[in-house]
Amino acid sequence: MSTSVISAREGEVLALLGEHLSNAEISARLFISVRTVESHVSALLRKLEVPDRRALARRAAELARAERPRPAPVLPVPLTAFVGRVRERAELAAAVRSCRQVTAVGPGGVGKTRLALAVAAETAGDFADGVWFVDLAPVVDPGRVGAAVAAAVGVGEQPGRGVDEAVLAALADRRALLVLDNCEQIRDGVAPFLERLLTACPRLRVLATSRARMTVPFERVFPVPPLSWADGDESEAVTLFTERAAAVGPPPDPAARERIAGLCERLGGMALAIELAAARWPTLGPDGLTAGLSDQLRILAGGPRADDRHRSVRAALDWSHDLLEPRERALLRRVSVFATAFTADAAAEVAAFAPLDRAAVADGLGRLADQSLLTAIPAATGTRYQALETIRQYGTERLADAGESADVRARHLAWCLAGATALLAAEDGDAGRRPRFDALAEDVRAALARSADRPEQRADAHRLALAMGGLTFAHHLLGEAQQCYEQAAALAGDAAGAGALREAAAVAGCRRLGDDMLRLHRGAAEAARRAGDLVGASRDLATAATVAYRFSSEFTRVPTAAEARAMLGTARELSGEGHGDEDGDGHGGGRGKDHGRGDGARESRGDGAGEDHGHGHRDHEGRGDGDGDSHGDRDDGQGEAPGPGPSYGHGSGPGDPATGAALALAEAAVLADAFGAVQGDTDNTAHETVARAERAVELARRAGDPVAESAALDALSGALTWAGDSFGAAAAARRRIAVLEPVPHTPAATHERMDALAMAAGTALGVGDLPRARRWGGQLAAHPLFAEVGHHATSWLLIADAFAGRADDVLTGSAGFLDAWRRSGRQRSFSLGPAAASVAMVHGLRGDHDARTAWLDIVGRAGTESEHRHGYGAVFDAMVLLHHGDPERALERVAPEPDRVWKWVSWIWLHWYVALRAEASVLAGHPDARDRVAAARTTVAGNPVATAQLDRAGALLDGDPARQLAAAAAFEAAGCPYQSARTLLLAGPAHREDGRRALARLGLTDG
Repeated sequence: MSTSVISAREGEVLALLGEHLSNAEISARLFISVRTVESHVSALLRKLEVPDRRALARRAAELARAERPRPAPVLPVPLTAFVGRVRERAELAAAVRSCRQVTAVGPGGVGKTRLALAVAAETAGDFADGVWFVDLAPVVDPGRVGAAVAAAVGVGEQPGRGVDEAVLAALADRRALLVLDNCEQIRDGVAPFLERLLTACPRLRVLATSRARMTVPFERVFPVPPLSWADGDESEAVTLFTERAAAVGPPPDPAARERIAGLCERLGGMALAIELAAARWPTLGPDGLTAGLSDQLRILAGGPRADDRHRSVRAALDWSHDLLEPRERALLRRVSVFATAFTADAAAEVAAFAPLDRAAVADGLGRLADQSLLTAIPAATGTRYQALETIRQYGTERLADAGESADVRARHLAWCLAGATALLAAEDGDAGRRPRFDALAEDVRAALARSADRPEQRADAHRLALAMGGLTFAHHLLGEAQQCYEQAAALAGDAAGAGALREAAAVAGCRRLGDDMLRLHRGAAEAARRAGDLVGASRDLATAATVAYRFSSEFTRVPTAAEARAMLGTARELSGEGHGDEDGDGHGGGRGKDHGRGDGARESRGDGAGEDHGHGHRDHEGRGDGDGDSHGDRDDGQGEAPGPGPSYGHGSGPGDPATGAALALAEAAVLADAFGAVQGDTDNTAHETVARAERAVELARRAGDPVAESAALDALSGALTWAGDSFGAAAAARRRIAVLEPVPHTPAATHERMDALAMAAGTALGVGDLPRARRWGGQLAAHPLFAEVGHHATSWLLIADAFAGRADDVLTGSAGFLDAWRRSGRQRSFSLGPAAASVAMVHGLRGDHDARTAWLDIVGRAGTESEHRHGYGAVFDAMVLLHHGDPERALERVAPEPDRVWKWVSWIWLHWYVALRAEASVLAGHPDARDRVAAARTTVAGNPVATAQLDRAGALLDGDPARQLAAAAAFEAAGCPYQSARTLLLAGPAHREDGRRALARLGLTDG
């Protein structure tokens, strides 16, 4: 039956069936009920006359291929035409279509790459999601295979997961072809990566080229033979020779084709050898070529190489090399040090020493290109040169034979260091910075790999690794940045190594890897101690102890309280301060003393937005929300935070201010549990926790370290949360933003800034500051480190927009949130559950109950049941029920006294909860309504949205329309147009139409 009878909605369902989604997933994607999906599936089976769901998926794929534009293959464009290989092309194409992974195997120079490119171009139409080419020749580290694929595919790294996992997630549902070229030198890295890739990505095909098979499951080995010369002067080999010869001079006379066939036979049909010989045809002719190759083959006859195919390439290369002038030979071997394409200036820096000067280098590059030993690549920025991998390896051997390896590699290392240093100093906004980095990066990686075991190059290699760490971090390659800093530490002495390890720890923080943060800070402490820097070692151990508590939810193995206390004790000893008050008098308590204590399984990894520390509130399963962590003393005229309080064990701290600040923060974390950590003690008092945190803030300020001050303010905000001071927490979050504003974007500052933005958005929501919450949520969403984790990046922005009632913005953002969440593997975290619930609420306010049900199903998988039942879920559900005129059920949803559910509603949700509870009591006619309104005023005093809501509730109690209209204006001024519009609906018939129009402007409907 014609697809014209299919409705638009059925077409959407059919397309998602083609993506192999379940009915529940389709309902969530389209915001319709599962029952509605089932109805559409039944209709499609009938209309398309297919037997089952699998057939529907196949039909959807056929329609998609027919209708949507295909992405252009991302393949390099060869500079010369492909010749011959008719049979091999057909057979390899058939293998690619029928097998998950095909490896084109053959010796260097046989033509594997050109054949693979031709087949990839031919079969591109079979791969609806694209074709990508990855050249692994420049990759020297087997661990960077995934990174090379990510760069080619355009996948960025995600906080909390490695780049390999990001690639697997991005390609999981793609019907695509991945071409991996030159796999042989890093087979140990390629094989396991391919096994994981093919297992995780069932619709992906891989075409690899290698000198040896990959030995992975699914592999089909395709031996690439030499070009045929059996047909004499009509053979593929002769055709290739004549075309390449004609490209550099007059075409060979047809009478010479028989002699050319003999030459091709001598060369074993090896494509590279034929091209090299053809480049000499205009100057040597058939006699010269025959004589040269005959001599060379006689020389090689007694050699150890048993493979005739390899011998023919070696013969051609040896012969071509011997025909070069001495200076051209020197240039060829010296430029072999470059891992990828290079400029004439770069070649001069590395190769211009006796017998070459800069002019000879520039001239020699052209001569080598003329003889097919280099490829000239024109570009907008100037010509670059590159050698085929076989020729580059040959040049490397010649470099060693000439005894120049050490000198040339040292010059290459120096060139890389100069380039990396200059690039690191370039302005962030420099438009050419990324292309320059991409052009330099592989050479830097190669230089670092070569210099690691050369003592005379360790100093330069150390500096280069540091520079590369900064560059890779700036370009959001966080895994490599951490690796570079660790490499820099290994290349340095202890003192310099400690600094590099601190940088590595900060990058690990951006990646949300608690175990690595702890390991690296402890490693920095040990390096500092070996260097005699006991003060630095003390500071590092204090920081390690803080990390154990502050980021407790980011560990795969949560450090015990005893481990953290031991690190703190050693830090005190190294600082010269002794143990002091190791146990303290209690900490993070008051109302919050068992805040977050869990009795079930604990989540060990945060949510990627910087907020899931393990401080803030956790549900009874021990999942850290971390969003109560941006706190501090007030700076906005809303009151004063507690004073510095008593000094616990240190007086004014050690002589070094930075160490004193680090120790004070560790005490606030470990002894006072300011962050509400997984392993924290429960017998604390809020007052003493605040005092310790205040002291940490003051010492960090004295030390002049904005990053340390931000971390201390984070501790103070946790303490103020336990003390029930939401406004103090919000003020501290604002201070963190201000303190970090002028700080350069180092790894440590970036880690703090990511966290501070999340905390600022969350705490602003908690006190009804919707404009600021939206601003900071937007900044977090735009942060480049979150480009690959849109669900985390947009969580707070979705919640802020939902509270404001910006339905269109929420629905637009929810599509990206849902897609990113699915691609992430459907993670759980504190901020993801409320974000999904806020989308569900907006659908509820719109009256789309099918979509709301679908999103509530996502809430159950993205968040935790207890938090939704007692905390944010109660808030969002009550808002929907009140909107639809059902105050009795709304009151049931927020029936518990706030003190009974403070564990789930404290910090962000408390003010919203008590205000909604009071209003629902008024609208439901509860006998305690007036008392509840009065009690709520004390809690929310200073919150403009909650105060306006209570003013409206009081006006409804008193039957005062004027006060209701004043509340509407207050909501509008507070950036909450939804509640303003709803106030007009409640104000009576005279204002109801205005309220409906206001809701319609927001994309909402009258309940």
